[in-house]
Amino acid sequence: MIETHWKIQNSHSCLLQGTVDRESVPDIWNHIQAWKPTEKSVKVDLSKLKRVDSAGLVLFLHLIEHAKKSNCHIMLDSVPDHLLTLIQLSNVELLIADHI
Repeated sequence: MIETHWKIQNSHSCLLQGTVDRESVPDIWNHIQAWKPTEKSVKVDLSKLKRVDSAGLVLFLHLIEHAKKSNCHIMLDSVPDHLLTLIQLSNVELLIADHI
């Protein structure tokens, strides 16, 4: 079983793995808020995500805004199909399109 966590791999890359849902979002958000990006662009690897619910989708939107405050552009890498479907069903493609 993969534990849910946020990991800073280096100044240009982060990893989010496991399940991102209403139960895990508060802890993940605490880690993200403590993170201060120093690069103009950071790739967030989502290849090891198992499940994302609507709370997880909102977390991604907040992550993008958090990084913008530090003049950093987030690129979501290896976005799983179930998250792409959730983005479409939630009608937030325009908010996230430049980050996929």
